[in-house]
Amino acid sequence: MQSSATRCRIKVPPPAGSNATPSHLMTATVNRAHLTVDLDALAHNLGVLRAAAPGAEVAAVVKADAYGLGVGPVGRRLASDGVRSFFVARLAEGEALRAALGDQDLAIHVFDGLTEGSAEQLAAAALIPVLNTPSQVAAALAAGATRVALQVDTGMNRLGLTCDAARAVAAAGRLDVALLVSHLGSATDPAEPRNAEQLRAFREIRALFPGARASLAASAGAFLGPDFRYDQVRAGISLFGGGPEERPDRRLRAVATLTAPILDIRELQAGDRVGYGEMFTAARPMRIAVVGAGYADGFLRAAAGKAQVWCAGALRTVLTVNMDLMTIDLGPASVSVGGSVQLLGPKAPLDDLAAAAGTVAHEVLVRLGQRAERAYVASLG
Repeated sequence: MQSSATRCRIKVPPPAGSNATPSHLMTATVNRAHLTVDLDALAHNLGVLRAAAPGAEVAAVVKADAYGLGVGPVGRRLASDGVRSFFVARLAEGEALRAALGDQDLAIHVFDGLTEGSAEQLAAAALIPVLNTPSQVAAALAAGATRVALQVDTGMNRLGLTCDAARAVAAAGRLDVALLVSHLGSATDPAEPRNAEQLRAFREIRALFPGARASLAASAGAFLGPDFRYDQVRAGISLFGGGPEERPDRRLRAVATLTAPILDIRELQAGDRVGYGEMFTAARPMRIAVVGAGYADGFLRAAAGKAQVWCAGALRTVLTVNMDLMTIDLGPASVSVGGSVQLLGPKAPLDDLAAAAGTVAHEVLVRLGQRAERAYVASLG
């Protein structure tokens, strides 16, 4: 049955200071790539994560401008769907999110913690530092911070207090820790023994802070089972459609869809070379499409020769990727100049593109350029 809801499409101009061409200087937008951010798909994925972690709060990780998709529209939609806690990496990201959301009751945590000279800015924007080192703990005490989170390193060997340092903080009893955080290094592989090792370490430290809420799992960890959920899971990449095991997951919907037009169709003979250097040489006669997007629009050059995009009802192999253009193998498909190619989206999954480029879905999203015409869509009614 068809829904009675109406889809609302809002075009967003390039941000001030970007390298995108101003619309008034363009003769037409027909040759531009288009990035559509589906806020309803975002809300759907939030629901999937909530179902996967019953009893736990699902917080939203919206660092790096909501993984490149726009922290304002993304943050406001998540808040409207009941998200009360957010995480960012940098102080400036937290300030931007607070400005977009306005609501001082929404908790915004900054993973960088309390860095030198940041105490006043954190307080002014009602941001919660995630303390990572003994020096940050000391700075928080000196600044009289009353609401902090504490990150403990349970085996990733990145930011976070060592377990011994966390024990010392607990023994001193001077810090009011509202949230205890750690991060799983191998949650995308449920069978990895490191998960159980980190869980044991976190359980031990958790017992030292009985008054604090606890958060161990991010997107992948939310699907590992009840032992990993604690009070809060920090949902990031899976909110935006990336599978918890770094492969497409049917439960999740694509939030970002990147399309681009076909600019030309060419006939190649065996031995013809395409693009710069030795990027691609035709081994047989073939038809290719020249598509108006490249790595300046966020399609990773490393995916050439391996990635597939959706065109004329089927997946087509990407042959070359340059800054502004890419070529794809059309095979016998009947297409014409001006036709649309889906480079990323429901038919060209995020995780598949990441695998083709030898990276992770997170990088694919944050590398989406500002040149593409961007629109946010959501249902009304």
